[in-house]
Amino acid sequence: MKHTARSTALMGICVALAMIFSYVEVLLPPVFAAVPGVKIGLANVVVIFVLYRWGTLRAATVSLLRVLLMSLLFGNALYFAYSGVGALCSLALMALLKKTHLFSVIGVSAVGGIAHNAGQILTAIALLGVVEIGYYLIVLAITGCVFGLAVGLLGGLAVRRVPRLPFEGEVP
Repeated sequence: MKHTARSTALMGICVALAMIFSYVEVLLPPVFAAVPGVKIGLANVVVIFVLYRWGTLRAATVSLLRVLLMSLLFGNALYFAYSGVGALCSLALMALLKKTHLFSVIGVSAVGGIAHNAGQILTAIALLGVVEIGYYLIVLAITGCVFGLAVGLLGGLAVRRVPRLPFEGEVP
């Protein structure tokens, strides 16, 4: 399949949509005020959609561009480190599980939510040198699984219900 201006524009729309979802999530009141660091992961609805519609490379592009742009616009280097490693861990595991065909979109997303949090905890341990932070992964794994299920449900609905575009086959 060849790369065209249309496929580039379509990917740009996906990056923009993921950024909008990230920004909207920041505006929402904290889901669990007593649990710092817990996020829904709304942008991953777009990543799941792209992963299942157009593959791992395009999903990685959307995910990493979103993290980079959100870091530049609203974050800092630490935001980029934590979110970037989390996104890479999440996407790597989701891509592997998707290839096995053993999990549904919802299951793949739930594991991705847990992997994202594990990546962030590993980053915190590496940056801060405090291994005890690892105990917090128990809390984040539970919330990552719950919100990953919800994101997977929404992403799976999008994959099934968003009609294919006439030029969609051009997206490699």
